[in-house]
Amino acid sequence: MSVARGREGEARAEAYLSGLGWTILERNWRAPGGEVDLIGRDGRTMVFVEVKQRASRGFGGAAASVGAVKRRRIAKCAVFYLRGARHDGPIRFDVIAIEGESLRHIPSAFRAEGFTR
Repeated sequence: MSVARGREGEARAEAYLSGLGWTILERNWRAPGGEVDLIGRDGRTMVFVEVKQRASRGFGGAAASVGAVKRRRIAKCAVFYLRGARHDGPIRFDVIAIEGESLRHIPSAFRAEGFTR
């Protein structure tokens, strides 16, 4: 997938989350060793969002491509981000899977325990 197509998927995900009343804080936030597509607030909860886009559900679909290595990278980025953020509330890791025209939001798609070391 091209970078432009990936950015389109991220923009679509951002519009969806904004429509739910979220505040989007960061887009494509980089830290040593990785990147988080979107960082936002859902009420008091800080949410780190991975956006995956596929043309179809073939080969397990978009959500299936967020494996252990990717989850570890996102969790490590979250640690870096939280060091500089003034946030003492809950955090969550979501996935937005875009397959063709379908967008599926998976709140609490994974937990970070064991991934931050």
